[in-house]
Amino acid sequence: MSSTTIPPKNAPEAGVDPRAGSASVPIGEDNELIRTAAKTTRDLNTPKPAIYWADFLASVTAGYGSLLGAIFSQSTSLAIFLGFIAVLALYRAGSFIHELTHVRRNALPGFHFAWNALFGVPMLIPSFMYEGIHSIHHRTKKYGTAEDPEYLPLALMKPWSVPLFVIVASLAPVALLFRYAILSPLSAIIPPLRRIVVERYSGLIINPEFRRKPPEGDLKRRWLACEIGASIWAIALISMVATGVIPMRAFLIYLSVLSASVVLNQIRTLVAHLWENDGQEMSVTAQYLDSVNVPPPATLPALWAPVGLRYHALHHLLPGVPYHSLGEAHRRIAAELPRESNFYRADHDSLWTLIVGLVRGSGGRN
Repeated sequence: MSSTTIPPKNAPEAGVDPRAGSASVPIGEDNELIRTAAKTTRDLNTPKPAIYWADFLASVTAGYGSLLGAIFSQSTSLAIFLGFIAVLALYRAGSFIHELTHVRRNALPGFHFAWNALFGVPMLIPSFMYEGIHSIHHRTKKYGTAEDPEYLPLALMKPWSVPLFVIVASLAPVALLFRYAILSPLSAIIPPLRRIVVERYSGLIINPEFRRKPPEGDLKRRWLACEIGASIWAIALISMVATGVIPMRAFLIYLSVLSASVVLNQIRTLVAHLWENDGQEMSVTAQYLDSVNVPPPATLPALWAPVGLRYHALHHLLPGVPYHSLGEAHRRIAAELPRESNFYRADHDSLWTLIVGLVRGSGGRN
């Protein structure tokens, strides 16, 4: 992966404590950064339906086509290659779940339904697993605290926490099958179990202490519809495998592709933030600096951080900007701010340097 030119991470900068990034040092607001970001991107907040539909449909078509090719291929090497393509394409299709939580439903008519019908339910990751969860992560007073479902201070934890974080993700397909084929129907008739399922097994979270509240309003209706669909599919899938309708080889390839996609997303999550906050409330600027951009000229982030996720720090600063406009937003802000600005401190050059930094950070604190 190629590098991008950024200021040294340890260089002192105007108005910022040189220890910025340490969990014990509060970081105040950089009002110039916030104002400039808002001013230069006002016209970029409107999602373009044609881009969303074309991107998602192309991704899901390539993903399922490659998955079927891997299943029916008589060549092991070809099956592995097609499986790899399926992982990348389905991972990209799945990444649109992040957009669903930020884009108003009326701005993309039918897109939420199509995503669930074509990906969420078949892959056993319906959108309710993220809707109502991810928004908490963006609340200024919740980010990085014990109430944030998507935050763990990994840089402050034991070194083995980092590989364990990824290994656990590989078991997701089996856990999801169990959740929808067994727990969903049982919880429908056992109220105490239902409470546990809703609180602990109905969200894409990484904070094990987080407990989800029961859904309300329109989300409750959509949740029920998606959960019924996912439950029927999970039960049917297991039944077809048990009766030989679906060969075990095909089932294992399906599970492997799903597992690899989840692991890839978990690795991407691992480097989405610096994970250095110890539970204190953080300013918007501090949240930005605790998050990660991997802008061009690096090219591989287009694969491991698709659908705008390579601009995760910028997304935390401008959550209303759709994924297809984040690159332009980054270029505009960079053109307005001097090189000593905090803006550049969230830019990093590669996945590898981020992982190494995280592992070294956790090792150095324990």
